[in-house]
This record gives sequence, structure tokens and C-alpha cells, in this order.
Amino acid sequence: MEFEFNQELRRRISGNFMRFERRPISNDDLRAAAVAIVLVSAEDSAHACFVLTRRSAALRHHRSQYALPGGRLEQGEDAQRAALREIEEEIGIGVNGDAVIGRLDDFATRSGFCITPVVVWAGNDPRIAADPNEVEAVFRIPLWDLNRPDIPRLDDTQGTEHPVLSAPFQTLGHEVFAPTAAILYQFREVALRGQATRVAHFEQPKFAWK
Repeated sequence: MEFEFNQELRRRISGNFMRFERRPISNDDLRAAAVAIVLVSAEDSAHACFVLTRRSAALRHHRSQYALPGGRLEQGEDAQRAALREIEEEIGIGVNGDAVIGRLDDFATRSGFCITPVVVWAGNDPRIAADPNEVEAVFRIPLWDLNRPDIPRLDDTQGTEHPVLSAPFQTLGHEVFAPTAAILYQFREVALRGQATRVAHFEQPKFAWK
């Protein structure tokens, strides 16, 4: 199934979020952070995509890993303001609060963060300009690639209570792991399929624990 980037898709996703009851996490031991699922059109077609980055190899933590734009909340920020600030800083897309069309469940990471995912409708083919200090590469992943039946992939060989969740993307040529993959999987279920699927219990690979 293909998804065309148009107002009909926006209304569909917005309607699904209106019926979704997100689950926050209240834990003072976790540091608050936000990520953005930024929806854009493909560069050469009308296909709807989300933006994925590969973090800089020079970063101290999670270097060279695939990630959604995002980061820690600054003093006085809520998750929405932090997500919008981060996408402007990391990938050069500046939008206001009207572009936010939903939020997903909070996700607690093994590295000690409580991530709030914010879904942002960034408009038709916005100019993307990555900050080289934080982002090594930027990818537009079509929503049809997220909607394939082999996503999610679950691996129970790590010896943890719950399986590690990952998502192999054809257009990327690589596999993306939780927490990013878990957040994207819930986005697919909630936004594209209208299902209140929960993902907070899925495990992350040990390389993402630090």
C-alpha cells in the first residue's frame, strides 16, 4: 500500500490520533526527552515519508546510530516545544505548533531517558539542511516501507524478558532497532492503521543501553 502526501492523509492520521489515548510515564529518575516523527513528501514523487537520521560519529553517545530527530528537554520546555526546536536545529525544518498532529506513548530507554514522540506534518518537500555536528546523514523513508508485513522483527536471543524489536527498511538497506524502531512501529499502528498498539515493553539491543 502506498501513501500519498496530501491533506486526506493528514486528516486520516489526525483522526486516528484523536481516538488514541496515549500513555505517559511518570518517573523522576528518567531524563525527559522528545523525538519527532517528521512527515514530508518524497523528493521526486508524491509518496509520504518520515525523516530518519544517522547520528554523527563524533557524538559521545549513540554515535552513528539511526535515530529520529530529537533530544533532551531544556529548562521550561515541554515535549512539543523541544521536538520542534530539535528538528530545526538538527535538520533545518522550522514549523510552528500547528504542524503537530499527534503524540505517542512515552518510551523509557535503557540509557535513562523518557522519550515523548511528537508527530509533525512538515509540509510538501521542505528544505532539509542537516547540522553536521549532530547528523551524518538524513533519509526520507516512505511510509509504505514502514507498512510492510515483515515489520516488526522480534529477536528473543538476547536473554531478556521481552524480545528486541527492530525494523528492516528496504529503502534504507539497513535494520533500525528500538527505541527508534519501537516508536516507528507504534506510529504505524496508531497513525496508519488506527490500532492502539503498545510498545513500551519491547527490549532494546545492548549496544543502545549506554
